[in-house]
Amino acid sequence: AFVLSNLVGLLRGILIYRAFGTSAELDSFNAANRVTEVLFNLIAGGALGSAFIPTFTGFLTRGDKPGAWKLAASIANILVVALTAVSALAAVFAPQVVRYGLFILNPGGSPGQEALTVSLLRILLPGVVIFGLSGLVMGILNAHQRFLVPALAPVMYSLGMIAGVLFLPDSWGIFRLAWGALAGSALHLLVQLPALLRLKFRYSLGFNWGEAAVREVVRLFGPRVFGVAVVQLNFIVNTILALNQPEGSVSAISLAFSLMLMPQMAIAQSIAIASLPAFSAQVAAGKYAEMRASLAATLRGVLLLAVPAAVGLLFLRQPLISLLYEDGAVFTARSTEMVAWALLWYALGLVGHSLVEIVSRAFYALHDTRTPVLVGAAAMGLNVVFSLLFSRLFLQAGWMPHGGLALANALATTLEMAAL
Repeated sequence: AFVLSNLVGLLRGILIYRAFGTSAELDSFNAANRVTEVLFNLIAGGALGSAFIPTFTGFLTRGDKPGAWKLAASIANILVVALTAVSALAAVFAPQVVRYGLFILNPGGSPGQEALTVSLLRILLPGVVIFGLSGLVMGILNAHQRFLVPALAPVMYSLGMIAGVLFLPDSWGIFRLAWGALAGSALHLLVQLPALLRLKFRYSLGFNWGEAAVREVVRLFGPRVFGVAVVQLNFIVNTILALNQPEGSVSAISLAFSLMLMPQMAIAQSIAIASLPAFSAQVAAGKYAEMRASLAATLRGVLLLAVPAAVGLLFLRQPLISLLYEDGAVFTARSTEMVAWALLWYALGLVGHSLVEIVSRAFYALHDTRTPVLVGAAAMGLNVVFSLLFSRLFLQAGWMPHGGLALANALATTLEMAAL
């Protein structure tokens, strides 16, 4: 399903690129969409699951279905209220959010582009609530060892965007992409609901703050949100650094990083998502020796796949990028060279990125979100230091400096892997 998601995502990118090129309108959409993506990564993209699944799985392991559904309903109610409030505030203060964001990331941004970004952001913000609920449903299904439908949800999101580009009126311009993204977020949730209903999910009103399980999820959730926020902040810092490098550096590191993530998603994220409920069930049953054996076997399997994938990226990066993107007009041979240069250094970190996905899940299963967050925050701090250092060293050596940003990420992630 992750491989399919990557392929559909690749098709989505090609269609969007051919429809809007590298226009200021697409820049505005990407800036607006970045806000919802950050919130998705904070809530539905891992933070919620890593806090919710271990506690929820404990109920299932003990055979306490009513307790499990009560916990799920409480967290759903908390999510809806919290995310609705956050989205409403972001909509009201969208001009300020966009203005200061553009000032930080693009000091030369025009007022017209700012106004467009505000309008697009307000269209996309309801997706934050939808993605939050969708992430919770993902966690429930994964805890029940249901993996296929949740893994297909990102495909539905991409299909929504593709439909917006292809079927909404051309006169809508970039707004047809925004409405397609919002529809895609709804499909992301709706495709999972039949599987949830088959589990006989029981909804109930109330937050149940007095319940120990609810407090435990919130306790685990806090450090994890902080850790994800540090990662997102690191991406912003890298973007700012790349903006001060030769033209095309930002696009080069963005595309190269997404290409590195394709095998990482298929190899590591898929296995990590499947392993967390298993690890959590073993911990809940007190079978720590069994969990250690499962962890070791999982790490060996990931290494078996990640090492050849990294070698493949190293040697095939140039023809791969040229085949997929180069058209000789907008995406030139120089563009291919810049992306391939960044991918060379990102590929060195593929094994580290892959193993971190697995080992961090082992900590989450042990109800320890603090250790991976502290290690991750330290690694991201090193990433900033390495980015400044390597960019300067690459420049002095006569190399393209954005490669230093990619090397910094690879080295910091490898150190994070070793520490964990």
